[in-house]
Amino acid sequence: MQEIFGQNIRNSSRGTRRVVWLGLSVLVWGLPAMAQSQSPQPAQASAGLQLSIQQLSGSISGTVVDPSGAAVAGARVGLTRGDQSLNQVVLSGDNGQFSFADVAPGPFQITITADGFATQAYSGILRSGELNVVPRISLAVATTNTEMRVEPSPTEMAEEQVKDEEKQRVLGVVPNFYVSYAPHAAPLSPKQKFALALRTTVDPVTFALTGASAGLEQAQNHFGGYGQGALGYARRFGANYADAVTGTFIGAAILPSLLKQDPRYFYKGTGSTRSRILYALANAFICKGDNGHWQPSYSGILGSLASGGISNLYYPANDRDGVDLTFENALIGIGASAAANLLQEFLIRRFTTNVPNHAPAKP
Repeated sequence: MQEIFGQNIRNSSRGTRRVVWLGLSVLVWGLPAMAQSQSPQPAQASAGLQLSIQQLSGSISGTVVDPSGAAVAGARVGLTRGDQSLNQVVLSGDNGQFSFADVAPGPFQITITADGFATQAYSGILRSGELNVVPRISLAVATTNTEMRVEPSPTEMAEEQVKDEEKQRVLGVVPNFYVSYAPHAAPLSPKQKFALALRTTVDPVTFALTGASAGLEQAQNHFGGYGQGALGYARRFGANYADAVTGTFIGAAILPSLLKQDPRYFYKGTGSTRSRILYALANAFICKGDNGHWQPSYSGILGSLASGGISNLYYPANDRDGVDLTFENALIGIGASAAANLLQEFLIRRFTTNVPNHAPAKP
């Protein structure tokens, strides 16, 4: 019995060992297999990690300065991705700095524009998760082609036109200074009106014509109170020249300056014959103001009356004009002016030398 009990114990011990060995086998061989079946493959884990890294965003920042190195505030900074799409736009701060956050990695371009500066661009590549600080961007001053048109002032234009008028002479001899052939003549300044009057009265032809008139008067014994001989001729010459000076300065300089009127005749040269005749006759009564508008010729009419009144101071007592005769002479002067205008419009232009190129063609 004792042997049977011992045998049973031995058999029981063998079974226990088998169970233990079986459990150890399961632990040794089963767990790694289970672990292998539940864990991801190494290649799959690496690919997933790489994809996660590539998708990390970064930032781009920088500073905008001018050629002297001073910060440029308010510059427009645009960020363009590799596909040329404009993603973000910011303005540089007071310190010239700008920044773009949450920028996907890859190629990028920054474009900077600012008033008064040329457009500047910078290209780069942003890596995953990178805090990219671009080099300082210096803007160059914009170069523009500016067309400057320097036009002379009205006074300068008038000065050039007066110089042209002072060269105008009938048959190359007789002054024709008070006729403007410019289509749009500039108004004369008071200084230019007096200068033109002086230029007329001291012209050698003026002295020659005055001398001829005095000689004719002496030959006909006009103004007999002056007498004959050299003294009589000198008196007649002086009276004639005084008439020319007072008439020119009062009617073409003093009154036109005060009343802002232009003493010149403005050649028409175009249109029908009838319109030109009416224009010439009307200019005996009207004149162009310094403002470019037509108005009654107060300076011309009053100038004739004033000149006639002053002549009473130096003509012989027996030949002095009364008030009635002064007005009569003024009317005669207006008629003479109308006749002179007709000659200017239809005849004198043909015989005047040094007419400016901008004058209307000869009719």
